[in-house]
Amino acid sequence: MIEVDLQAIAHALTRFAESIAWFVIAAGLFQNAFHIWQLVLAARALRRDRGGPQGRLLWRRYAETAPPIALLVPAYGEELTIVESVRSLLSLQYPAFEVVVVNDGSKDRTLDALLEAFELQPVDRDYELIAPCARIRGLYATARQPKLLVVDKENGGKADALNAALNLSRAPIVCSMDADSLLEPDALLRAVRPFVEDPERMVAVGGSVRIANGCEIRFGRVTRIGVPRNFLAVLQTIEYLRAFLMARLAWSELQSLLIISGAFGLFRREPVLAVGGYSLGTVGEDMELVVKLHKHFRREKKPYRVVFLPEPVCWTECPEDLGVLGRQRARWHRGALETFERHRDVLFNPRYGRVGVLGFGYILIVDVLGPFIELAGYVLVPAFYLLGVLNAAYLWAFLAVSFAFGVVLSVGALALEESELRRFPDVKSLVVLMLAGIVENFGYRQINNFWRVRGTWQYLTKQHSWGTMTRRGFTKAA
Repeated sequence: MIEVDLQAIAHALTRFAESIAWFVIAAGLFQNAFHIWQLVLAARALRRDRGGPQGRLLWRRYAETAPPIALLVPAYGEELTIVESVRSLLSLQYPAFEVVVVNDGSKDRTLDALLEAFELQPVDRDYELIAPCARIRGLYATARQPKLLVVDKENGGKADALNAALNLSRAPIVCSMDADSLLEPDALLRAVRPFVEDPERMVAVGGSVRIANGCEIRFGRVTRIGVPRNFLAVLQTIEYLRAFLMARLAWSELQSLLIISGAFGLFRREPVLAVGGYSLGTVGEDMELVVKLHKHFRREKKPYRVVFLPEPVCWTECPEDLGVLGRQRARWHRGALETFERHRDVLFNPRYGRVGVLGFGYILIVDVLGPFIELAGYVLVPAFYLLGVLNAAYLWAFLAVSFAFGVVLSVGALALEESELRRFPDVKSLVVLMLAGIVENFGYRQINNFWRVRGTWQYLTKQHSWGTMTRRGFTKAA
């Protein structure tokens, strides 16, 4: 009788282990199959749009019809990079623009660095407080740089600073940026094309964000593209290629793009103010704004477009320290969960079309459930195999789903970069990145999943801290 009970328990345990393994493998296959589909969509889009106007032709075609743009630059603790970033922005190749830099109560010399470098003086400017923001302490400008306005305000966070810039800007198109970012000289002309070609429907345009670590930077411009020397930065280079060149381009093709990076995105100012500007009390303000715009136009039943373009490029400095990177990734994940909670009525709601079914369905599977499914796979599948209740076929299937597909996607994104954009200068750089695309699946990806779980915990426990983000500065990074 005891032997029968033990056999029954062993059989039940085996069935349970097989069910867990099948669930984890099926979820992984679904996610990776979707990513492969995204890779195909991105490749098709890049081939379709190949051969667009370049250089002087770009200027001749769009300069006369391009609408004015206000660049919104929130800055907190950016003493090391702010002057070079602003100089880079002021030298952009665009016919009519202004740069609105918001010092968000920095505790370092961010404001002093700007005042000294550009010889700014206090000024008055009429504005209306439409989007909520903390008290503005002063405005600074100079006749020598008529395109530059510096705003000094009490600390309120990034979304609060962007709202202050929105209130003070005067252009019909606004460009949200990070203070530690550098735009390529023709980035605005490239990014504004959809607004010129489809002015009635175009609401938002996102551009590519790439890693500046390892590049040579002079006078606020990337003069030579290189591969970072820091191993973490190399891995992030592959991540950014995969995220922007593959995923966001594919979401744009599917008309379900839910995020435009806060480092570089163009928006029509009027609808942004109509939805209340950037929402406060969230670290995912960039994603949350795009979702609010989708909901606004869907409810109003007005035709609109939110697109991503790979050619306009913004360069940013990425973390080279594991602790700083972990805080950044946990914060990103927390922001996605906050947006999902605030707008959970969109999920699978026919009223919101593809945005509700594809976009929010993906967030549910990948961001809400994904970290725990992946964690269960890493822990339970090998454990069941070692205990003898799961045969080797399940283990090998799990490893194939976990690692082989990851390698294919990373190498595929790099192949897209080389075949269509060709920004890396030599074969050595490509070899290093290809090896990084393989290595990242064995350790780094698993650490990323741990950071996502930590971000979920922070979200559940209502932690709202931004976390310390140290900067080395562009000059040193070069």
